[in-house]
Amino acid sequence: MKAQRVRLYEDNPNPKQLGQLVDALKQGGLIIYPTDTVYALGCDSQNAKALQQLAKLKGVSLEKAYFSFVCADLSDLSIYAKQLDGATFRILKRALPGPYTFILPSAKALPAPFNKKKTVGIRVPQNNIARALAAALGRPIATASLHDQDEIIDYTTDPDDIFEDWNLRVNAIVDAGMGGLVPSTVIDLSQDEPIVIREGLGDVGVV
Repeated sequence: MKAQRVRLYEDNPNPKQLGQLVDALKQGGLIIYPTDTVYALGCDSQNAKALQQLAKLKGVSLEKAYFSFVCADLSDLSIYAKQLDGATFRILKRALPGPYTFILPSAKALPAPFNKKKTVGIRVPQNNIARALAAALGRPIATASLHDQDEIIDYTTDPDDIFEDWNLRVNAIVDAGMGGLVPSTVIDLSQDEPIVIREGLGDVGVV
């Protein structure tokens, strides 16, 4: 069965189509959707079967997988990350929504199998579709960047190519136009001082 292809516009995502995508997530499906950087694979962060399937697509065991949690806004932080000090929270407020992944000390309330991990990667993308999906789902979307199968090209940007390559492996694919080629900037805020893990689209001067 082929994936459902859903055309969405970031300026005004259609609520009915968003609802169809959220239904797919709630039923344990996998979707491909846009962020403010590259297209991403995502599933319900609290659905164990979907998480297993996402890890399988990434070629890793779920226990060793590190997915980002895409959130609608900063209100989810109190659930998934430990209480943050003022300096850390100010960095997050400056940077988000934006093209960053922040590594934070994890809270005990993280869903299994993540509840044994000491850190969690949090994203609040500057993309209306991604945030609207997370808001409608009511919890973060467990997410991994969509890498191209070509060894030279890192990320697939064309929705037509994405559909051709992935339509038999996921439940729904969002077509929001051409995606980006530069991933998010990854910053570790779980230590005493911020550490830039990967310099991507986000300006590292935010810390």
